[in-house]
Amino acid sequence: MKYVCDVCGYIYDPEDGDPDNGVAAGTAFKDIPEDWVCPLCGAEKSDFSPND
Repeated sequence: MKYVCDVCGYIYDPEDGDPDNGVAAGTAFKDIPEDWVCPLCGAEKSDFSPND
């Protein structure tokens, strides 16, 4: 399942991960460290919502 940033619209796709910020491809959103932030706007992980 993908997650969207409620602040800027960035979509986190587990298939891609966020390798530039230490999140390997294949990492489920729930397994991302709590201190991870949106790579586009810096919003906190809690500012993301499920996006089927």
